[in-house]
Amino acid sequence: MKGEVAITNYGLRITSFHFRYLLVKIVLLMLGIVFLVACGTTEAVPTPARDLTEQELMGQQVFTRECAACHSLSTETTIVGPPLAGIATTAATRVLDMDAKTYILTSIMRPGDYIVEGYGNTMPDNFGRRLTGEQIDAVVAYLLTLE
Repeated sequence: MKGEVAITNYGLRITSFHFRYLLVKIVLLMLGIVFLVACGTTEAVPTPARDLTEQELMGQQVFTRECAACHSLSTETTIVGPPLAGIATTAATRVLDMDAKTYILTSIMRPGDYIVEGYGNTMPDNFGRRLTGEQIDAVVAYLLTLE
């Protein structure tokens, strides 16, 4: 019969209209699943206590582009590296007699110097070559807003 597709394994006959209808439903279902996976988190991202300066905004953009694939800003989410929520406070306590700014900068420039317990030495060590000094300073400034 014209307009029918035979599916012989199951002894069913489906019209081309029904076949297209099922195909559209499958595609929509798959898109829905992708959407839910991509947008499924409801975790709060820490917000700075004040409006960001121009430098901090630049740091936020660089962080999003260069760091967010491995570092979450939520304490409840671990991607590859440690979450950075509250890093401004945590960094000040990580190494005796070292302030948060120095700790964060050292961790970016020489990531193997201070490995957070429970994490491996997986952070790239080439940010000093990949980013400008201005971009690195901006990322540090941004991270210092995350108390």
